[in-house]
Amino acid sequence: MLNYKFDWSIITSGQYFDWLLSGLFTTLKLSAVSIVFSFILGLLIAVMRMSHSKPVRWVALSYLEFFRNTPLLVQIFFWYFGSYKILPMFVNDWLNETGFEFAAATMALTIYTSAFIAEDIRSGILSIPKEQMEAARSAGFSYIRSMQYIILPQAVRITVPPLVNQFLNIAKNSSLAMTIGVMEMTYQARQVESYTFKGFEAFTAATVVYLVLSIVITLLVNTYNEKVLKVHKAS
Repeated sequence: MLNYKFDWSIITSGQYFDWLLSGLFTTLKLSAVSIVFSFILGLLIAVMRMSHSKPVRWVALSYLEFFRNTPLLVQIFFWYFGSYKILPMFVNDWLNETGFEFAAATMALTIYTSAFIAEDIRSGILSIPKEQMEAARSAGFSYIRSMQYIILPQAVRITVPPLVNQFLNIAKNSSLAMTIGVMEMTYQARQVESYTFKGFEAFTAATVVYLVLSIVITLLVNTYNEKVLKVHKAS
């Protein structure tokens, strides 16, 4: 072990580099799709959680408690093995044609993360003075319109820091998709290790990629947040 020679050239050119590059693309695609859908779903669940209807609130609460308190890996296996029992057959047929493993991983990441995002957004909503909702309603806005144009834009700005954490978690948790055969970054690093016995090099590359990906996501979101704050102050 003390005489081990680190051979970076193994993964910087040729077939193994192509494998890692393909894994990076799949990781980016899986993360991007999951981020978009988890934010939309989390926003919907947060609004349902704040509804005046008890049945709607109970549905949202049940969703949150179930998916926040079960491991992500279990949920990935749940959608991978159980979708045929839950989803309509035409949906399963379409998923098989478009990439079932990828779809199962996306569903699990989206549903799991949306439960946490919903609570972050709800905390942001609760931080907005209730007088703003009352003023909006007295001005003739419906509850939905008040949330859409007045409350939610402010709440989302407040919850940017925790949302960044959730987006980073999606990027990192996407590595669990390898367990059902999604050929993302970790899967491809494992493949390189299997063929070359150079696991140190392969997983060093994967580690660097995840680190850079996390830094880029943080910088992009923070830059966007700073621009929004400048526009808000200028107005």
